[in-house]
Amino acid sequence: MLLASDGVSKETFMFKSRFLALALLLLSALAALGASHETNYSNSCSELWPAVKDVISNPKNYKIVSTDDAKWTAFYDVKHKEHLSISGAVAQKTNQVTLVTQGTGCQMQVVSSFSGLSHDDQGDFVKRVEEALAKQTAAKPSEPGKL
Repeated sequence: MLLASDGVSKETFMFKSRFLALALLLLSALAALGASHETNYSNSCSELWPAVKDVISNPKNYKIVSTDDAKWTAFYDVKHKEHLSISGAVAQKTNQVTLVTQGTGCQMQVVSSFSGLSHDDQGDFVKRVEEALAKQTAAKPSEPGKL
């Protein structure tokens, strides 16, 4: 431990200790807020929403907390081993997806509190929605006169 006898004044030591504690607290708070990931699609939000609902309805991967079809918003929990923070506390948070009309297309905004070495909540979700959208598009019958 650094003390005044080590060439560092007690005031300097206390200032540095408080600064470090505040910096760690701020970093923890920012991590808890989650990060937003935005993906743009040429599809309309009304075309994308069924794919989103299909993905979050899979009980193997997600647990739906709530959905709002009118606002194209859903809150869901990811089903996997609980995330632990550096302090050992459980860091699992509810994720959110919202669709926002962008011209003739749609922007999907995914807010997730965790991405780590073993999984990427946002990336996994986006990949699953794109797979569901591709299946949905492939299953759609062609319009008459089109191949």
